[in-house]
Amino acid sequence: MTPERGRLLLELARAAIQEAFGGPPVVCPPQEGWLMEPTAVFVSLHRDGALRGCVGSLEARRPLFEEVTEKAQAAAFRDGRMEPVQASEVADLEIHLTLLHPLEPLQAATEAELVSQLQPGIDGLVLRSCEGGAVFIPAVWKELPDPQAFVAHLMRKARLRRWPEDLLAFRFTAEEVSADAPGA
Repeated sequence: MTPERGRLLLELARAAIQEAFGGPPVVCPPQEGWLMEPTAVFVSLHRDGALRGCVGSLEARRPLFEEVTEKAQAAAFRDGRMEPVQASEVADLEIHLTLLHPLEPLQAATEAELVSQLQPGIDGLVLRSCEGGAVFIPAVWKELPDPQAFVAHLMRKARLRRWPEDLLAFRFTAEEVSADAPGA
């Protein structure tokens, strides 16, 4: 991802949020054909270091342009864990995009086997079971650098109290796009 493309994606995400407050409609730049490539994306919003929303997709089904704009609005207004973003907050939002590479299944019969296969700081992780499921993007390693803690917290997020027999685990790598300063 070039810096120019990263800046454009961040601008599109911010514009999508501003559109909800009466800003102009966000339009895909026609000269940027790469925005039409199917891509899975997570959009994370922070304000003053606190999470304000995070919503994403795990599989590349829609064009990058659509995913970034839709997920930015969803993170701002439909993340059920927190109150919707207010118009007064938009300029101060730090926007972080995670563009996911395809999921890779992991074979692990125990938590220890799963932990041993992870690349700390690199892999994102998806856990799925009939009992629950959850995902951590690679950026979560900054908060949970210990692989055992990373998996344990993800299992709690998935509401898994024990290692289920039907557990499916997938890892993925990702490209991270963020700005150093709010409003960028």
